[in-house]
Amino acid sequence: MLDRSASLVRSFAPPAVAVLCASMAWLALACAPSSRDSTPAESPPEVSIPAATHDSAVEWALAIHGGAGVMARDMPEVEKEAYLAALESALALGRERLAAGEPALDVVEAVVRQLEDEPLFNAGKGAVFTAAGRNELDAAIMDGLSGDAGAVAGITSVKNPIRLARAVLEHSRHVFLVGEGAEVFAAEVGLETVEPSWFHTDRRWQQLEAARERAAQRADGSDAKDTSTVGAVALDRDGNLAAATSTGGLTNKRFGRVGDVPILGAGTWADNATAAISCTGYGEQFIRHAVAHDVAARMAYGGAALQTAADEVIHGVLDEGDGGLIAVSHRGEIALVFNSPGMYRGAADSSGRFEVAIWEATVETPDDG
Repeated sequence: MLDRSASLVRSFAPPAVAVLCASMAWLALACAPSSRDSTPAESPPEVSIPAATHDSAVEWALAIHGGAGVMARDMPEVEKEAYLAALESALALGRERLAAGEPALDVVEAVVRQLEDEPLFNAGKGAVFTAAGRNELDAAIMDGLSGDAGAVAGITSVKNPIRLARAVLEHSRHVFLVGEGAEVFAAEVGLETVEPSWFHTDRRWQQLEAARERAAQRADGSDAKDTSTVGAVALDRDGNLAAATSTGGLTNKRFGRVGDVPILGAGTWADNATAAISCTGYGEQFIRHAVAHDVAARMAYGGAALQTAADEVIHGVLDEGDGGLIAVSHRGEIALVFNSPGMYRGAADSSGRFEVAIWEATVETPDDG
């Protein structure tokens, strides 16, 4: 694993050198003989410290999540290891592609697509069921360089909703497509479709039955918060950011409910000037507070650092237990913030960082790539 302290020094070295060189240059001019001895010496030139660039600390950075919520600390060891292995596999895929110089937009799509194919997570194959016993999936992707984005909701037959969101970004004049219209568009662009039954898993069906029982015992017929989602955010070697998020939504959700994931600025956001952000949690709260955009706005207009902005929103704006977010800044800083008991997550960058976690402590894996 590379020495991160060396990277930190490199991030501050260019501005210091700029100041030193400019000062020495002025000193040389002041001391040199001049044919105009009667002319007062000029004031030293103003020296502006160059702003840090994306590669002043790291060349690329990646963060992923598999949802935030109540993860029992006493979960069976085999289950915990399965989650950690799935996170490591997705993180390794993203690391390999970013290290090879692939664009952030391609990488976040690929990573989320892999997480969609993992039944452990509430997205794609592992999507939860609605109150009607259906799987309705949402996804969004955003390019921090151009500001282009694609989002879809209410998907029932497209194998990988994140691919459909990418297709909306690239092949449609629209940004957000829903339901039947989105699936017609998927057929037009040749995306892989499946029978709705393909998304069925016994585990999620049992969760629906349990949710129905709980809802029946509540006066308002509602169920407890569900905070599962998958997402990826990345900074590539060219300094471009991208974010992608996908979800099956809430267990036992009703009436065409759509959460924060496909709503730009609520659950997904990317802007090269600030950060790429993917949220996970109680979607209604993330919509009400435009969480993803709020983090970026605090950076853009208030000058807040990424970690500070993310902490302020997750711990100061949202209610305890609402969820969390992952983010990568334009300088390669990574934030993994949540106010729920746990969040399936991982982070990697070009300094050698590679770690996955569920609760507070991270699990570092030796860098082999």
